[in-house]
Amino acid sequence: MSNSLAEELFQQLQGAPLQQLSQQLGAGQMQTTNAVGAALPLLLGALGKNASEPSGAEALFGALQKDHTGLDLGGVLGAVLGGGAGGNRQTDGAAILGHIFGGNQGRAEANLGQATGLGNDQAGQLLKLLAPIVLSFLAQRFLGGQGNSAGASGLGEALGQERQQTAQQGGLGGGLLGAVLDQDGDGQLGIGDLLKIGGGLLGGKR
Repeated sequence: MSNSLAEELFQQLQGAPLQQLSQQLGAGQMQTTNAVGAALPLLLGALGKNASEPSGAEALFGALQKDHTGLDLGGVLGAVLGGGAGGNRQTDGAAILGHIFGGNQGRAEANLGQATGLGNDQAGQLLKLLAPIVLSFLAQRFLGGQGNSAGASGLGEALGQERQQTAQQGGLGGGLLGAVLDQDGDGQLGIGDLLKIGGGLLGGKR
């Protein structure tokens, strides 16, 4: 089975990008790696929920075309870590998170912070750093040579599969996604759930 989008992006962030993210957060390298491994499926899965409606997929595709082309991963990372995110929609993590999670943003930050030991503030900071990176990655993936002709429907389909895969695989990302998007339940992950959930994208590593 091919790698999920989250796994693909996670691989691209290995090495220097993860070191820079951990320095920015003031967290340990291992803790940051674990948190990124949980946050990527959470962000992509939430985008998958948004893109499950054709209008949502079209809006996202339009936003990628308009705001997120032209910068590679290194460029986005440099801009995000350099703090020059103010007036630039491409790197404005706070605004992007508002679109991705809507009213669930606080819940996403709280659950990620609790699950990874980062706490709400650092978890919120990490999501703001990762949100522009995720959109830039999607723009490169779906607006570049690969899958360009698939358009909004191809993007929506890929993100829908990603959301399903994350939910089925469980792991930390899947557990978080369920808790954040779970409108019926209390939306909280108890500590027992967290212990069962385990290590997210790191789970399969030898």
